Amino acid sequence: MERMIFPNLPVNDLAASTNFYLGLGFEKNDLFSDEQATAVVISDAIVVMLLEKSFFQSFLADGDAVHTDASSKAVINGISCASRAEVDALLAKVEPAGGAIYSPAREMMPGMYSGSCTDPDGHIWEFMWMDPASAQ
Repeated sequence: MERMIFPNLPVNDLAASTNFYLGLGFEKNDLFSDEQATAVVISDAIVVMLLEKSFFQSFLADGDAVHTDASSKAVINGISCASRAEVDALLAKVEPAGGAIYSPAREMMPGMYSGSCTDPDGHIWEFMWMDPASAQ
């Protein structure tokens, strides 16, 4: 399975940010875009998710803030998995490798199962499985 990466970026003005990326020649995926988020296709393996700050905040653990200093989070790096089992298997390797579980695996929304961890520097990595049928 080819892995994909989904950088999630908080934005102040979704329309302006979307227009910037489209202006660079990238494409918008309307299937995964709405008034809170725009999916910008960089390549077959990279899709940047532009998220309104309040929507971005909903993915952070209680108490964390969007952006700016070491105690806040600016990016959630998402990596696709082939199945729910692969999400669980990757999360099981986090602590032995020196990381920490950030958010245990759970159904985030219909068709999206994910869990996340932080690396030794505190960067968030999310492992996710998305049911293709739920996007229809």
